[in-house]
Amino acid sequence: MTDLLDTSAARQAILQRIRSAQQRDIALKEAETQAAQAYLQRPQWGPQPDLGADLLAVFSQQAEKMADTLDFVDQFAQVPAAVLTYLQQQNLPLRACIWPQWANLPWSASGIQIQLAPMQDGELVGVTGVFCALAETGSLMLLSGKDEQIACAILPETHIAIVPQSRILAGMEQAFALALQERGELPRTSTIISGPSRTGDIEQTIVLGAHGPYRVHVIVVRQA
Repeated sequence: MTDLLDTSAARQAILQRIRSAQQRDIALKEAETQAAQAYLQRPQWGPQPDLGADLLAVFSQQAEKMADTLDFVDQFAQVPAAVLTYLQQQNLPLRACIWPQWANLPWSASGIQIQLAPMQDGELVGVTGVFCALAETGSLMLLSGKDEQIACAILPETHIAIVPQSRILAGMEQAFALALQERGELPRTSTIISGPSRTGDIEQTIVLGAHGPYRVHVIVVRQA
């Protein structure tokens, strides 16, 4: 049965009518496509701030300005214990929805009950990884994928992100360049998270958790 949500045929028909009205040559379109692809492979970067060599320090400072909280461990195996400490400090249930890539960490030894993504209704805590982190803004960059579901980061009240220190980059230019280098092309969704969700729509008062998590906790793994 034809997918009723598939609009690709209608889109191509509309674009073809536009090309015909503009009397555009198909060869020209192909040349423009090749030029655009070449540009994406060799983007021109504008001026960038000098962040120095210690990107971890810059990232930590900027993330705290965004109202994130941070913790630091040496190895991935120490992450469940760090998550347990945070959940206990926040009086949260010892349960979390996690990305499948973290399933082999010692969660049972920490006493945390885990649910593998996809996200289920009522989950209060989501534990994800990141594609990378951006020192300049203290942001987290997540790329969508089968085992990297963004819902774990934006639907629960509390988002816990596991960040390898080696994946802390200077800024967005480096992040998108790395994505193209490692994946060849960007996935369907690229999400930049800068602290808890917030709004100032009502009387110019900042309210956290308006459209997503009102807690973002970052666990940096130094030896990763």
